[in-house]
Amino acid sequence: MTLWLVFTLMTAAAILVVLWPLARRVAPASGGDVVVYQDQIAEIARDRAAGLIGEAEAEGARVEISRRLLRAADRAWADAAGASPPWRRRLVAIAALLALPAGAGALYMTLGTPGLPDQPLAARLDAPVERRSIETLVGQVERHLELNPQDGRAWETLAPVYLRLGRFEDAVKARTNAVRLLGDSAEREADLGEALAAAANGIVTVEAKAAFDRAIVLDAGNLKGRFYAGLAAEQDGKPQEAAGIWRELLAQAPAGAPWAELVRRSLARIDPSPASRSGPGPNEMAAAAELDPEQRADMIRGMVARLAARLERDGADLEGWIRLVRAYAVMGERDDARAAAAAARRSLAAEPDKIRRIDALVKDLGLEG
Repeated sequence: MTLWLVFTLMTAAAILVVLWPLARRVAPASGGDVVVYQDQIAEIARDRAAGLIGEAEAEGARVEISRRLLRAADRAWADAAGASPPWRRRLVAIAALLALPAGAGALYMTLGTPGLPDQPLAARLDAPVERRSIETLVGQVERHLELNPQDGRAWETLAPVYLRLGRFEDAVKARTNAVRLLGDSAEREADLGEALAAAANGIVTVEAKAAFDRAIVLDAGNLKGRFYAGLAAEQDGKPQEAAGIWRELLAQAPAGAPWAELVRRSLARIDPSPASRSGPGPNEMAAAAELDPEQRADMIRGMVARLAARLERDGADLEGWIRLVRAYAVMGERDDARAAAAAARRSLAAEPDKIRRIDALVKDLGLEG
């Protein structure tokens, strides 16, 4: 019913657009100008007879007004010749009044599907899961959370979907709410840290590291927390500590563990020698051969360059400066790390607490001097 109402209104608007110009009376646009110019010529003759103007001045004025009079007469003739008679305008109006609705209806009956029943939103949401798009599913959960913001299970369900969609800030919000509403657990804290690291372009920030530390305290064997603890050590310029954490993970990995390959690749990044690893597996050499250090370095440099460019525009972001200094240190560009720390101090000069955090970071990374 709503669709037909919309079609009716659209047809009425189209008819109005066609009929409105036809309903207006057409008046010559230039007929009045002709009368005005004739009066001006007569007035010049009267002024000359009264001696108010000279002969040369009167003649010049008559010539100019005569030119205007001729142009106005031409326009008036053209308007009169182009005006349609009333019966023709009425015929066009009647044809438009009948043809537009009939044509629109015939076109819809030919190309449209008037017999298709309405499909309200509730019916679409009740469709089988395999027939719904991921956006529809996410929207359904988001609408539920608007009405039930304290539903921790819904936040926990939505968080990994946000992460896969690249909506990292939303993933952080969902993980934070899940921890707040459902309580601490090693898995929830590790998941929160993962979302925080993803939102920071893969850098383990202070907040992310704190979440991973809490996960390890709650469960010393938490795999995700331990892996990211090694990544944090690597980014802090402590490759030996990172290697030790990852070697321990590999030594405890069960046969065929799906996450072991990622740990091997990470270990190969900082210590590619198989002899330096604990418990080398049969796929370790193949995993190291698959690595492309140049491509990986280009990707990291691009991320760091974007972060540096953003901080040039907004130097008040302390966490951004911390990530930038750490990233330079991880890449071995210590001079750039020191320069970034100096730029951070200049941008944050009015906030001593933040300056102290930058100084502590420089000390932890061994960048003094």
